[in-house]
Parts: sequence; structure tokens; C-alpha cells
Amino acid sequence: MTLTKGHDFEDYYLKEELMMGLVKKGFYKPSPVQEECIPLALAGNNLITRAKNGTGKTGAYVIPILEKIDTSKNQIQAVILIPTRELALQVSSFIKELGKFINVECMISTGGTSFKEDVLRLDNPVHVLVGTPGRIYDLMKKKIAKVDSCEMLVFDEADKLLSVDFMPIVEKIISFFPPNR
Repeated sequence: MTLTKGHDFEDYYLKEELMMGLVKKGFYKPSPVQEECIPLALAGNNLITRAKNGTGKTGAYVIPILEKIDTSKNQIQAVILIPTRELALQVSSFIKELGKFINVECMISTGGTSFKEDVLRLDNPVHVLVGTPGRIYDLMKKKIAKVDSCEMLVFDEADKLLSVDFMPIVEKIISFFPPNR
């Protein structure tokens, strides 16, 4: 996908606070992958997206998540599984930047960090949980991260997450979600 359709973010009728975050980040027009994905994601469709690095794939799923988040609900509304700590940090930072004016609470949870701190953090509102499969599964298995009403689940770098190394734990994670995710 290299050609744009000439859309603007305003064409998606995003909430004003999200538009403010986009402008502050310097995003004025969606990339081709965002033009294809954002309307479908906002309509509640399941998507599989493949595009080169640097094409805006992260924005293609973060923007619809931020649009759909209801910050008046103190519950996890989106989980983003990511295979590495470094990428999880990048995605979490991106969410916090775009969601600054929405007051979205985003938490990162990866192996190699304090499990106790994650438990304490989940005592406070968290709307978006970003992390690696092992840590996310541990939090769910111990009923600390509750996703029984969470409707959004994203696999960033799905090719890695659906490999034989991660697939058994990813299937266990999926089992915690409601069928309508």
C-alpha cells in the first residue's frame, strides 16, 4: 500500500481529544495502511494487516483503540500483545502521546520487570494493557488483569506471536477474553 486515497483524519469523525493528540504528534493525514484499517477497525471488524516498517501500522490500530476507549470505565478495554520489551515500550509511549488529551491510562507489563509493581499498578484504572505474552498471561492467570469485558485484542508482530514459540501461551491468553472481542 503506497497510494493514499486523500483522506484526512477528520474523515473518520474521531473525538476531539484524539484529534488534538494527532495534531500535537504532527499527524495530519493518515498513511495508506491507516486509510485502509482505521474505518474497518472503527466498525468493529477483525483485521490482519501487513505492511513495511515505517508505514504507520502502529497508528492503524492505536487510533481506533483510542477512539473506542471509554475513560469513564475503570477497566482494561484493550490488550496489545507484543513479542519484545523494546517494542512494548515504543507502543506504550505512542499510546500515551496520542492519548494525552483523552486521559487514557496505558500500562506496560513485560518480563524482566517487577511483578509486584504490575500488581499494584493494576489496582488503579488501566484502559490499555501493553505487554509480552508471558507476563500478560501470568497477570490473567492470577486474576490480576481482568479482561472478561475487554473487546479489543491486538497482536503486534503477529507472525512472531503466532509462531510455535508463542502460540501455546497466546491461545491461553485468548481464552480469558469474551467471545465478542
